[in-house]
Amino acid sequence: MSRKYPKLPNGFGSIKKLSGKRTNPYAVYPPVTEFRLNGSPVTPKALAYVSSWIAGFGVLTAYHSGSYTPGQELPDHLEVKKQADLIQGIVSDFNAAKRTTSDSAPQKTFKEMYEEFYSWKFERDHSKTYSVSTISCMEAAFKRLSVLHNREFLSLRHEDLQRALDESPNRHASIEHMVSLLHQLYKYAIIYEYTREDYSKFIQINIPNDDESGIPFTDDELQLLWNHKDDPIIELMLIICYSGYRITAWKSITVNLEERYFFGGIKTKTSKNRIVPIHSGIYELVRRRQERDGCMLNTSVASYRQHLYSALEKYGIERHTPHDGRHTFSRLCEKYHVSENDRKRMLGHSFGSDITNAIYGHRAIEDLREEIEKIEICR
Repeated sequence: MSRKYPKLPNGFGSIKKLSGKRTNPYAVYPPVTEFRLNGSPVTPKALAYVSSWIAGFGVLTAYHSGSYTPGQELPDHLEVKKQADLIQGIVSDFNAAKRTTSDSAPQKTFKEMYEEFYSWKFERDHSKTYSVSTISCMEAAFKRLSVLHNREFLSLRHEDLQRALDESPNRHASIEHMVSLLHQLYKYAIIYEYTREDYSKFIQINIPNDDESGIPFTDDELQLLWNHKDDPIIELMLIICYSGYRITAWKSITVNLEERYFFGGIKTKTSKNRIVPIHSGIYELVRRRQERDGCMLNTSVASYRQHLYSALEKYGIERHTPHDGRHTFSRLCEKYHVSENDRKRMLGHSFGSDITNAIYGHRAIEDLREEIEKIEICR
């Protein structure tokens, strides 16, 4: 039966038993100091390979005291109780020293933590490039959180973050970016062991989404969108324009390519359980997106919105929100005389006091397909 040793504290290092029959089966690693952008640690080079866990613990103890030299080990022949007492004593001393250092050191402000995170995300690693709009969005979100700038980062709690959002005079879309920044900042702080708690985890936006109102794309604008259908951002916008789903719904919608329909939605029961046939004009866009990305929306709603704004500006199209695609679908249904009841069904609208349609108005998918195919593609 293998012995159980105490869990080593964060920042102490690690001891891992390797597979196979080895003379020295325990690898001893110093504390992790580097992380990839996705948060996974980069395993450092082993300090030593030793015959037992206790020997490895001796290596780490000497490493932290600054006296380690290769070959230095804690003796294996100590009695088990003395080993356990010695290990526990060293771990306790390490934790106490770490707490003392932490308490006496100047605490980073929210602003200083952001600057460190910003450098880590945008300047230190060149394996990934970010658009100007992505960087500008984050910088703007930071400015909007000015009430937190001079607060000690470790003193902040959920209620502080939530209050900053609730008291913000900005629109829903801008507050979404503030939320995104807080999530990323706390992820960074946890990766680098500034904190163990993610106080941004349960923050929420407590104002109505003002993107629900909007202006549909004109036929001329739809023509321009079709001219750039190979752009993945425009590709999804076209799919929205010819299906009527909200942008947030694309995170969970089921796509049935074989039978050519979408299923699902958000908000109301009517909206969540609806079926919308995939219009023949966008079928190839949907199939391509599924095969390429494995999903319909592979980024956050806030990020997609900013990429859409940049793409529309690039192609000389007036600024529209993703929700304008839903309004466009409704406009096209009216223009091409799609049945009003079927338009409501595909948009997930309630029939209100129309009990007959609400209870008995179920429609076969082929009936809905016949209606949606009335819409002509602007190209």
